[in-house]
Amino acid sequence: MTGRYPLSKTLASLKKGGLIPLIFLSAFVSLTVVIGGAIGITWGSAYLIEIELGWLDTVVNLLVGILSGVGAWFLFPVFSVLIAGAFQETVIKRVEDAYYPNSNEREAKFWPDLFHDIKFTIWGLFLNILVLPLYIFSIGFIVSIILNSYILGREFFESAAGYHLGKDKAKELLSKNRTPVYIGGFFVTMTSLIPILNLFIPIIAVVWMTHLYHNIVDIHS
Repeated sequence: MTGRYPLSKTLASLKKGGLIPLIFLSAFVSLTVVIGGAIGITWGSAYLIEIELGWLDTVVNLLVGILSGVGAWFLFPVFSVLIAGAFQETVIKRVEDAYYPNSNEREAKFWPDLFHDIKFTIWGLFLNILVLPLYIFSIGFIVSIILNSYILGREFFESAAGYHLGKDKAKELLSKNRTPVYIGGFFVTMTSLIPILNLFIPIIAVVWMTHLYHNIVDIHS
């Protein structure tokens, strides 16, 4: 059972795989993305919204800044895939060197993977924006959790499995193991909403799904 939900092995991998420096670098990138997004939205609102009363203009822009910061935190799970993509091959290789030394390496495909991650991020943002009106009916949060658990579980697993199998075969493997993959996506989604901890999630998600892939392959072999 623990093989399909490899939390302890994932945490142990951070030290055993020499990922501590990398996870802090990822956290810095994550924080930069969140702050940059909040600043960008705030600056854009200040540029587009001009109120003649100085104090009211300041209040409006302050509220927009706060809301954009909160929004950035809630949309962070979608950005975690793009951030993880920058470190993915290095993380997988270090984990496999430590735990699965007989694994076959694949040819690096940085640019195709980057374009794929960018497209996924745009699509994920679009889906999450569609969910926003549901917050009025007090079900938006639940729907967003279900949505992101599905899309993040699928995306992170296909990336880890696709590292060896390619995307098509990775999708076939996922179709036979939906429950552990989506539970992994749920873990990624929920922890991505916890301040500070969410900064480390891009790397943790890759490690989790790498172990899950190998555990599934071992079970089926």
